[in-house]
Amino acid sequence: MMTVLTDAQRTDSAHQGAAATGLPPTAVPTRARRNPVIRILAESADLALRNLLHLRRSPGLLISCLVEPVMYALLIGYVFGNSLGGPAYRSYMFGGLIAQTVAFTTSFTTVGLARDLEQGMVDRFRALPVSRVALLLGRTTSDLTTCVASVAVTTTCGLLMGWRTHTGPAEVAAGILLVLLFSFAMSWIGVFVALVAPNTQVAASLGLIWLFPATFISSGFVSGATLPGPLPTVADWNPITSLANALRQLFGNVPPPGFPVQHAWPAQHAVLYTAGCSVLLIAVFVTLSTWRYRTRTRTSH
Repeated sequence: MMTVLTDAQRTDSAHQGAAATGLPPTAVPTRARRNPVIRILAESADLALRNLLHLRRSPGLLISCLVEPVMYALLIGYVFGNSLGGPAYRSYMFGGLIAQTVAFTTSFTTVGLARDLEQGMVDRFRALPVSRVALLLGRTTSDLTTCVASVAVTTTCGLLMGWRTHTGPAEVAAGILLVLLFSFAMSWIGVFVALVAPNTQVAASLGLIWLFPATFISSGFVSGATLPGPLPTVADWNPITSLANALRQLFGNVPPPGFPVQHAWPAQHAVLYTAGCSVLLIAVFVTLSTWRYRTRTRTSH
């Protein structure tokens, strides 16, 4: 015989499930959340808050996100920078440094989600009336906050190294928004990598294997025109290159004297190309990640 639960019993059951997963009580759906869009946004905010609170249990990940930008700034800016243009190069490379920082925080998303999958937290969330999209969106939203912290550290390093903006507030604000959009798009790639990896160790490796060539086969730190063979074309159309070029244009950072510049279409329309790539990446990897999450959780039971 089927047992019919009252609304109060359903609420009590949901509260018990929320307590088991470490979610705040607001994670329990209410009548005000019956609108699908509002419900997904509210659940995503709850899960994002949960992820941020759980950073206290793994401070090593947060420290790596804050220390790595400093290491790359010092290494590239001073070890290689003096032979590439000195102070002028250090100011010009800042756009590439921000682009690299945003790209590498994707691995934070990959490791965080893979760990939740391996430790069974995702299975506990599935016991709650939580949208699968909200679960993934909560992860990318919380990691966007982490990316903001990494970019803030990178910006501080840039200021100490002599980088300055030479445009107005509107251009600077547009650059910040473009960084956030690109970071959100890259985090969805990290989500998909975590979902296809069998465990956290493999996810951590996969999360870096594709990042290194994607970051360094670009014009983030050198001119793509100086790369050998077909790599200049790859660098021209690399979204990381376009983000670096877009930030240089929006912040008014000109290349050092004699520094080769690119003239391909993405370089001439860097802001438009970066925004278009970001929207396309979000559309593709949200779809792929939702599909992969559905198939993975279905086959795990």
